[in-house]
Amino acid sequence: MTSVAIVDYGMGNLRSVCKAIEHVAPGKSVVITSDPDVVARAERVVFPGQGAMPDCMRELDARGLREAVVQASTARPFLGICIGQQMLFGHSEEGDVPGMGILPGEVVRFPRDGVMVGADGHRLKVPHMGWNEVVARHRHPLWQGIPAASRFYFVHSYHVVPADDSDIAAETDYGLRFTSAVARDNIFAVQFHPEKSAQAGLMLLENFVGWKP
Repeated sequence: MTSVAIVDYGMGNLRSVCKAIEHVAPGKSVVITSDPDVVARAERVVFPGQGAMPDCMRELDARGLREAVVQASTARPFLGICIGQQMLFGHSEEGDVPGMGILPGEVVRFPRDGVMVGADGHRLKVPHMGWNEVVARHRHPLWQGIPAASRFYFVHSYHVVPADDSDIAAETDYGLRFTSAVARDNIFAVQFHPEKSAQAGLMLLENFVGWKP
């Protein structure tokens, strides 16, 4: 049986995610797959993504992967990354499209350039790109061994606004305080890229591979 299935719906560079997981989980079977049956049989599922939300949702459906992803999100350790986090929610302002509705809430855009300013008074650009602190809201197995307020790597113009405050696992400041990680039952999903986030990101992935929700 596949230990970790990385869902491939044609959006994003999945090789770096695969290599990072292989690094922290030597001996585990890690595969990049667009086969719903492989996703359905995997012990753990990683759902990454890059690009625009309408394109991602269209490709997910075109490849017949939606049902397998939804089922995995209800039954096994499940990690969403970047757009893979946003697609879990009910609706996105980007393209005015529905998401999968696994978690209640919206995906909204940061205010336009020139509206947001940092603590030093400088204007903040959109997309939010680069390293930023992630502050955990509460204890969770995936934060184990990661120092408080560790920095992770972000590239995004939109962020999630959960309808249920208890789903918020971490927050980040970028002119405003936004949700950078969510958690519910067997689901953990992040706006940042753990595979590009040095030791803190590798620790999160290692924790995911060993997580028993």
